[in-house]
Amino acid sequence: MATATPDAPPLAPAPAKRPPRRRGRWTPYWLLLPGLLWLFVFFALPMVYQASTSVQTGSLEEGYKVTWHFATYWDALADYWPQFLRSVLYAGAATILCLILGYPLAYLIAFRAGRWRNLIMILVIAPFFTSFLIRTLAWKTILADGGPVVGALNSLHVLDVTSWLGITAGDRVLATPLAVVCGLTYNFLPFMILPLYTSLERIDGRLHEAAGDLYARPFTTFRKVTFPLSMPGVVSGTLLTFIPASGDYVNADLLGSTDTRMIGNVIQTQFLRILDYPTAAALSFILMAAILVMVTLYIRKSGTEDLV
Repeated sequence: MATATPDAPPLAPAPAKRPPRRRGRWTPYWLLLPGLLWLFVFFALPMVYQASTSVQTGSLEEGYKVTWHFATYWDALADYWPQFLRSVLYAGAATILCLILGYPLAYLIAFRAGRWRNLIMILVIAPFFTSFLIRTLAWKTILADGGPVVGALNSLHVLDVTSWLGITAGDRVLATPLAVVCGLTYNFLPFMILPLYTSLERIDGRLHEAAGDLYARPFTTFRKVTFPLSMPGVVSGTLLTFIPASGDYVNADLLGSTDTRMIGNVIQTQFLRILDYPTAAALSFILMAAILVMVTLYIRKSGTEDLV
């Protein structure tokens, strides 16, 4: 006969275990702290100081006081709008030239350089081994009156066309818009090539082979595959070129004249010579706001947020 056995007493529920304590969860924030402090001390605080300076009134002898004089912005824009427009035009022309010159070279380095890739990359970044000032002064020698470059352009009657367009003056190149744009193009060309090369190098070569298997011509492959995939590099390169070029004053000062002054030259003059600090600060904020608006519209129009 089967005997009934008493039911075993219910087991007590096991005590809930605390989740393991996450160690080092504050480590990323501590690592970010030095960079945040650097940005706060050397970027945020100067920005706040310049913002307060732009709404001050007074003089260097009597001192400046914050009077919330926002009319300084309107006066600065009304007096110096030609320099703002000239800066945008020169920077835009230099950016377009950098893209035209830099894209083929970046394509060559990424897909055709082979064992010469490292050497070409060194040649691209070689201008960084010397100072910005020396590189610009070198162009003053290259474009000097009576030099080989000006002589060759004269013999080809190129200067006749450029003089008619208003970018040179007679048979000289120095102290003209062309000289300033040439200096900007040379100095900022590496900032275009490096992002383009990085973006092109990421493209899978099998995509080109697939396009060839589908009987796509080389130009069609470039238009449908290569260029769209390199758009992050194009956007990054154009931004890295246009933004510093629009605020540059060295090229316009050394290679240009009073008729080719950019807004950077005006800000430098207001800060260091005229000592009109409110106007200089207002011009700086107007330039920053204009660039911010243009960059935002450009990024939205380009249709890519994947910047290199």
